[in-house]
Order: sequence, then C-alpha cells, then structure tokens
Amino acid sequence: MDWLADAWLVAGMDWLTDPWQKEFMRRALLAGVLVALASSVVGAFVVIKGLAFLADAVAHTSIAGAAIAFVAGGGSIAISLGAAGVAGATAVGVSLLTRARLREDTAIGLLFTGLFALGVLLISGTRNYTLELRSFLVGNILTVPTEDIIVMGALAAVVVVAVAVFYRELLFVAYDPTMAAAAGVPVALVRTGMMVLVALAAVAAFRLVGVVMVLAMLLAPAATAALLVRRIPLIMLASAVLGVLAVVIGLYFSFYVDVATGPSIVLASVLMFGVVFALSPRGMGTMLRRSLRRLVAS
Repeated sequence: MDWLADAWLVAGMDWLTDPWQKEFMRRALLAGVLVALASSVVGAFVVIKGLAFLADAVAHTSIAGAAIAFVAGGGSIAISLGAAGVAGATAVGVSLLTRARLREDTAIGLLFTGLFALGVLLISGTRNYTLELRSFLVGNILTVPTEDIIVMGALAAVVVVAVAVFYRELLFVAYDPTMAAAAGVPVALVRTGMMVLVALAAVAAFRLVGVVMVLAMLLAPAATAALLVRRIPLIMLASAVLGVLAVVIGLYFSFYVDVATGPSIVLASVLMFGVVFALSPRGMGTMLRRSLRRLVAS
C-alpha cells in the first residue's frame, strides 16, 4: 500500500504546484498580493468609519478616467493612472461638496452616477464596446500585464506608507473627530486624505477584479479580521493575510474549474467572512446566545 500512498502524495503535490508553473498565474498572484496589502490597511478604516458607499463610488467613477485614457489611445499604465486620477478627484470632490453643506451620501451619489455614466458613454463609442466594458466591470487578473503590476505596486506603496506616516491622525479622526479637532488635528484635511487613500486602493483592486467587485476586496477581509481581533494594526495584518488567502483560493478554483477569476476571488473572500461570522463568538455565536437568554428569560 506504500506505493498507493506515494502516488496520492505525488498527485497532491502536482495539484498544488501545477498552477504556479504558468507565468500568468504567478503574475496574477503577485498582483493579488499587492491589492491585498493596499486593501487591508484601507479596509480597516472603511469598516470603522463606514466608508463602504464611498469605496464603491470611487471604484465606479474610476471607469471614467480609464475610459478617457483608453479612448485617447493610452496604454495600460495610462489607463491605470487615468482611473487613479479620476478616483482621487472624486474623493476630493465629495469632501468639497460636503463642506459646502451638501449631505455626504448625496455628494457621493451625484459624482458616482455622473462619472460612471461618462465612462460607459465613452466606452460605448469604441469598436469592441462589450468586450472592453466587461473588462472594466469584472476585470481579468489572468491577463494583467507587467505594467499594471508596476502601477499596482506603486499605488500599494503610496497607500501603505501614507497610512504608516499619518496613522495616529487617521485613527483619531476615524474614532473621534470632535476630540481630534480640539487637539488641533486638521480634521477636514485628514478626512479628505482618507478618502483619497480609499480611492487609490480601489483603483488597485479595480484592475484586478473590475469596478463591480472592488468593494468586496476592500470590505470582506477587513470585516472578517474585525471579528477575529480588536486592535487596528492587528485588523490590518489579519486582513492582509485573509486577502492573500482569498486570492490563492480564487486562483486555484478558477484554474481547475475554468471559471472567471475575479468573481472566484471575491466569492472566496465573502465565504471566509460567512464562516468566521458563523463560528466567531463576536458573530453568530453571540447572537445565538442572546436569543437563547431572551427565550429562557421569557
């Protein structure tokens, strides 16, 4: 029976290593790791501060910048930079409109719908309209060129360094903006900076999974990590690990089942949240205990 065990071991090793013999899989993994790093440090603030709508909005508005660069004949780097520029401008625009006494959700909704419509309008005039729009909406990590990985790396580095340098200010404003203002922290500027960082992380993820599923990359690993640990640095670290794990699982699933990679990664991330929520004492476990106590008390 030893030969049978050896055969199973070899087959198992081949199953694990075969995908990584392909260059496009190794490139996709690197891109996924970079996005997971950028998403983890920003995702913690998205969860704490309730910036999910903003994150979704800047991801969708980035399609306008990508479309402008694409229609102008720009290459991969130009498309990524165009997306980053418009996403960052959206974050600043939301901040300015909010300071002009417009509700934040209203400002986000106006810029979201207007710029997203502009992006689709520009792309609709191209010859391969359906193909290009699908690429922007759901991404294609398996065809990410080296130039995009460089841009992703640069965006991830900017996000991580900025959060590290301004961590105390970001944390102070996220938890207690009134006390932060009293302590002399420029709350409006820090909030705008936080929005811009969310925008940059969203753009990095946009080139990976498309604008439709960026929110899951920013939200799901951080929300899962928040169920496991309490301190913000630990949430960021756990979120990065969970994000990379989701990328690996999604790539394996896509490779062997032959389905879309971006949705596979997102589904893996959301399923991990579901499992942790069901098992964590701070998730479903606590809800069930409270329900049982109420039932017994009644």
